Amino acid sequence: MSTSAASLRASALMLLASLIWGTAFVAQTASIGTIGPFYYTGMRFVLGAAVVLAVMALRRRPNPADHPGSNPGSLLRDGGLLGVVVAISISMQQIGLESTTVANAGFISSLYVLLVPLLGLLWGRRVGAGVWLGALLAASGMYFLSVRQGYSVRHGDWLELGGALFITLQLLLLGRMAPRHDPLQLALVQFVVCGLLCLGAGGLMESISLEAIGRGVWPILYGGALSVGVAYTLQVVAQRHAIPAHAAVIFSMEGVFAALAAWLVLHQALDARALFGCALVFGGLVVSQLPLRTLADGLRAHMRRLPSPQTLDS
Repeated sequence: MSTSAASLRASALMLLASLIWGTAFVAQTASIGTIGPFYYTGMRFVLGAAVVLAVMALRRRPNPADHPGSNPGSLLRDGGLLGVVVAISISMQQIGLESTTVANAGFISSLYVLLVPLLGLLWGRRVGAGVWLGALLAASGMYFLSVRQGYSVRHGDWLELGGALFITLQLLLLGRMAPRHDPLQLALVQFVVCGLLCLGAGGLMESISLEAIGRGVWPILYGGALSVGVAYTLQVVAQRHAIPAHAAVIFSMEGVFAALAAWLVLHQALDARALFGCALVFGGLVVSQLPLRTLADGLRAHMRRLPSPQTLDS
């Protein structure tokens, strides 16, 4: 597969993952008050791991020659580190939702779209003007989409900001680790580690009952099978062929899909301000795909080929 085709395929997979995550946000909020945040996160990541295992059982055995830098030790190390980071980020996000608004959480969580290229500079990852402009448009769009009159900082907002920092770290780490390993194997280790850590934390700090699980079964199934098992696996597959900053802009569409899902399912209104925010986020996605430097170079070359005014006069 050519580089351009692989990049286009990766963008499509990341956009699909954003759609699943955005619609899963409704299920995630529905679990609040039913199941503790650690138990909820733990159960859905274990379920996600089961989905990946089922897919692995149906596919052909991967060729080790396709991933020469991967071995059981490095796979456990990389997948384990990703699992720890995801466990922290998702748990902070879920706990933060208990003491802040969904709007605040949506905006603050989306700040990773700016944090990824900023922190990426520390790792020597430079990105083009198109990605920077796309990130700024996406962050501005999430502001208009989420922040309303009377916005105030709440206790849960600091947890959401911490979650955004760890999401940033996960995107940067995955950009380095995904090309080394088979994507399904890496996703499986990540999910198992995250699930077990969160279940362990839930066992120490939360209570659970069969009645609570029964009331939260649909959020668990949707959040586990689709949001984790499908969407997070798509992320691992896609980031083999995408730079983290570019991926962050595409993943910011999660906020737009979440707003649309809330409008369709929860009948929450989408006013002109929110629609303008959605348009900005989508604009950021489009701009981030454009090779602005190549277009500018082509425009300058075209201008140089145009006849000068003196030539036209003669």
